Amino acid sequence: MSMEDLESRCASLRAQIAATETQLAALKRELESAEKAAAVAAAGKEDSTGKTTARDRDERTTKWPLLKEEYKRYGRQMIVPQVGLQGQLKLRSSSVLIVGAGGLGCPSALYLAGAGVGTLGMVDGDAIEPSNLHRQVLHRSRNVGKLKVDSAIEYLKELNPHPKYVAHRAHLTPQDAPEIFKDYDLILDCTDNPATRYLISDTAVLLGKPLVSASALRTEGQLMVLNNPPRPPGDKSGGPCYRCVFPKPPPADSVVSCADGGILGPVVGTMGVLQALEAIKVITTQQNDNSANSNVSLDPPFLHIFSAYSTPLFRTIRLRSRRPNCAACSANATVSLESLRSGSTDYVLLCGSTTPTALLSPNERITPEEYQKKHAEPVSPSKRHTVIDVREKVQFDICSLENSINIPISKIISSAPPRPQEEATTHPQAQPPMPAWLPPDIASPESKDPIYVVCRLGNDSQVAVKRLKELGLDRGGERFIGDIRGGFRAWREEVDPDWPEY
Repeated sequence: MSMEDLESRCASLRAQIAATETQLAALKRELESAEKAAAVAAAGKEDSTGKTTARDRDERTTKWPLLKEEYKRYGRQMIVPQVGLQGQLKLRSSSVLIVGAGGLGCPSALYLAGAGVGTLGMVDGDAIEPSNLHRQVLHRSRNVGKLKVDSAIEYLKELNPHPKYVAHRAHLTPQDAPEIFKDYDLILDCTDNPATRYLISDTAVLLGKPLVSASALRTEGQLMVLNNPPRPPGDKSGGPCYRCVFPKPPPADSVVSCADGGILGPVVGTMGVLQALEAIKVITTQQNDNSANSNVSLDPPFLHIFSAYSTPLFRTIRLRSRRPNCAACSANATVSLESLRSGSTDYVLLCGSTTPTALLSPNERITPEEYQKKHAEPVSPSKRHTVIDVREKVQFDICSLENSINIPISKIISSAPPRPQEEATTHPQAQPPMPAWLPPDIASPESKDPIYVVCRLGNDSQVAVKRLKELGLDRGGERFIGDIRGGFRAWREEVDPDWPEY
């Protein structure tokens, strides 16, 4: 045999071993569930008075596989042909992990608990803030400050006491993910940042778990079922993973969070409900046999795109199969459980730091307090200046500084950049045309009033300052152009505590 044939044979054997181990793990879970069911059916329990309770008599003596109360509770979904009694039993014996107890995780958990999954775990290290309440439907005003997983489980227990609820009160890390995931049959990615999405997908692939992934921002959402059917790395019959769909993460500075971009509650609620639906489909369509075809989904992989203000509301794109060079699920995968546990797979490095980069020097920036002292009312000729607010108009309309003008950052960065330096040198007498978004009085050569740029957090304002200087508005340093450092968040802390927080 040639060296290439030997390497191919080794990869094939490794894939077979991994598939066998996955099958063995599934058999062990089925045996555990069967033993628990047998124990419940065989054992009688007595209450504190020594008498057997009505529910215990049901569990011990009934010939029916569900409790009387469960038939009443789940009856409406059991008469749906795609579910039936067998599907309900699969739900009751299933275990689902939801990563994220926010806008996606809350509706997902709500409907999975209502459907009667056997074990529902939730991972989240955040506490509830008032800004969460308009869309994170498991949380209540009285629970502000409480950990989200505890608040969510408190609600879910009132909704349905039958499932077992497990709280994982921490943010997911590469070191902890394999240990947490191993006890669950299905994973739901309800997070909102790329680094965690890649981590969840990689761990799901390595442990043979199907993954339902969704995202939502502003008025749009996306939904995918990944690694379904779950196959070991190198097995081409397995479903694609997150890396197959998005081999390269988006640039870190292009990622917009709900806090920056906004979110409409029913949009993220729609995507979370659809996650629960896809999870139920995956669980109830599992094959009863123990062959390699177990856990096969009847649906090919699709990316579903939702847009609340479009017609139609949904578009669907067929996904390709696993990528042959995928770092997580191909035969040449570089991601392993060892690399996760050791920390050598660096997801922050992969996706880029979310910490904003300082684009301006200290002498190009001014604190809100310094600005207030320097330009306090009344405005004299020596204090004349211009304040440019680069938030989008919808935010500018919520609150703004008096006499400031609104030029959204989206207009600034989408306009054509200044002409190249070489052209400016060749034709020095030709003045570059100013972009349409720039008011004439600011662009006038006679204007020397300083320009201060402000935004919500102090990031977009730096980009705007750089662009204004590229246009030559600083007159070679004669005119001050800088930003108000920290934006309106710092303004509220240093100058005006009544400034609206949104």
